[in-house]
This record gives sequence, structure tokens and C-alpha cells, in this order.
Amino acid sequence: MRSSDFDYQLPESAIAQHPAEPRDASRLLVLHRRDGKLEHRIFRELPRFLKEGDVLVVNDSRVIPARLFGVKDGTGGSVELLLLERRSHDTWECLARPARRLRPGARLVFGGGLLRGEVLEAMPGGGRLVGFRWEGVFEDVLRRLGEMPLPPYIKERLSDPERYQTVYAREEGSKAAPTAGLHFTPELLEAIRQQGVEVVSITLHVGLGTFRPVTAETVEEHQMHAEYYRVPQESAAAINRAKARGGRCVAVGTTVVRTLESVAADDGEVLAGSGWTEIFIYPGYRFKVIDAMVTNFHLPRSTLLMLVSAFAGREQVLRAYQEAIALGYRFYSFGDAMLIL
Repeated sequence: MRSSDFDYQLPESAIAQHPAEPRDASRLLVLHRRDGKLEHRIFRELPRFLKEGDVLVVNDSRVIPARLFGVKDGTGGSVELLLLERRSHDTWECLARPARRLRPGARLVFGGGLLRGEVLEAMPGGGRLVGFRWEGVFEDVLRRLGEMPLPPYIKERLSDPERYQTVYAREEGSKAAPTAGLHFTPELLEAIRQQGVEVVSITLHVGLGTFRPVTAETVEEHQMHAEYYRVPQESAAAINRAKARGGRCVAVGTTVVRTLESVAADDGEVLAGSGWTEIFIYPGYRFKVIDAMVTNFHLPRSTLLMLVSAFAGREQVLRAYQEAIALGYRFYSFGDAMLIL
């Protein structure tokens, strides 16, 4: 399967630069897999498509302020790091700019010395392994110095960092938001619960895989990066209970899909636990747990678009995308949403 099969043309004006206000005012494109029917709704209408006995699964991962701006010690040249994966107590794998100037041994200064780093190793793909030194608690230093790691296609500055967090974000660790959840408000979640839908959470910390496009000529050649997940026992039990009673498992976002499909047994039973997943879902994959999905509009040739295409069919998804573009939907992280039934 060629990665070019998942390409499409998007005008730059369609890329959302700021989130909808309020959160649930974003548009909702509903795609019915069985007959390809499309409906155009507002996100706060989501409850009308859910039913008593369903279970809605959200990802409670919280984005850390993983973007650091500093200088190169000795020269004063500007540097930028994006923390991707913690390798040890004081060592992180990072994306670095300008990478060509940050060779092993380079010393870095952030916040006037509140945080210092040294490039330890050049990694494949332009990454850098960086060792850090600080006083106190690293997370406190990061909250003071770091900025939200907004995707590069968002050019406008975010005035409220909490708008790049879901309202149910709890577990710190993501380097990008699980954006399908950005549309929910506490009031909307309560309305969903009131109609007999159980809302449960899992955790998947979004990592390096989100930042790597599919550059291989064929889909099958692409290598996913591992991401940490945790499925609590109570969440697994709730999903299994709902499925056994004929309810649907509705995943909020591709991160939930990947997590649940990673931990499911062949018979569809969701198993509690934690670990690292490298699951890569593309057309031809047989889903074991997921019955419906809330998701955003994804980049061309991305693993996320491939996952959605595996769930709803490549032709149907690309047709829905073309209609969304024609009707002025907003795309990507701060954009509008899809519900795939």
C-alpha cells in the first residue's frame, strides 16, 4: 500500500490557528460507515448519537510544557529543544534547532542558568540526547521555563495554555495534546453521563510518533515510535461490561483507539495494564474493541489518517475530507471534529 494513497490537498486557510470558543461550538462531521452518509452538526450535539449503555473512553494524558528556548553556552546562539522522551532521571531525547550546530559536547543554558544541558549524543532523524542539571524538582523548573509544544502549522501564539489541554487532563507526560478531546466541556460530559453513557479514562502519552511523517514509499515500511500507556482495571471492566450488554465502545481520539487495540485479547476483552505500544493501524487491520470514534481532521500521509481510513474506509474518509474542505471546516489540532459511527 502506497503512502501517496493517503494524500490530499488542503488550502492553508483551512488550518485552524486557534480553538473554537466555547470548546463544544466546533463543527462535527458525522460519517456513517455502513452507507457513507454524512451529517453536519455542532459538537455539542454529540449526545444525540450516543445511547444508554455505551461507554465513552477518553485519554487523560496532560501535555507538559516541553518546548524550551535557551542559548548555547559560550556563543550565545539561540537554541530550541522539544522534549520527546525521558530516558533517565536527567536525560531526554529531544528535537533540537538548529540541530547542525548542536554537536555532542555542546552546553546549553535555559532561564539564565535555572536549567543547564549538555548534548550527549546525536540521534537518528536529527534528534539529540541531552543531559540536564537543575536544582529542585524538574517538573517545577519545566513549568516555569517551558512553553506548550504547539504543532509547527499553528503560527499564532496561544494566549491560554489550558486551551491546549483537555478539561479532563490529569496525567502529565504528553508532548502533544490528544486533540479529539479538546471539544469537550464539563457540562457536555455531564450531559452524556446523564443519558446513561459511562465515561472512563485511559492514559497514552503522545510522543515522538506524532512528529514523524510517513516518509516511506509504502505504508508497511513505516516504523512507529513507542508510546507509554496505562489502562486502569476499573476502565477495562467498564468497557467489557458495556460490550457484554450490547453497548458500544466509543473512543475519543486515535490515542484511545491505539491503546485499547493494543491491550485487547483476540476475543475483544480489554485487559488492564501498562506498557509501551508501537501498534500501527492502517487499512486491512481488524478492530477488536472500537465501535465508534471521535476524531479530528488529520494531516496528509499521517499515521492518524491511515488509522481513521482503516476504521471507515480510505475512499469514504477522503470523500468526507473533500466535503469538509468545500464547506469550510477547520482542520488539524484546533480544528473541527468527526464522529465515525
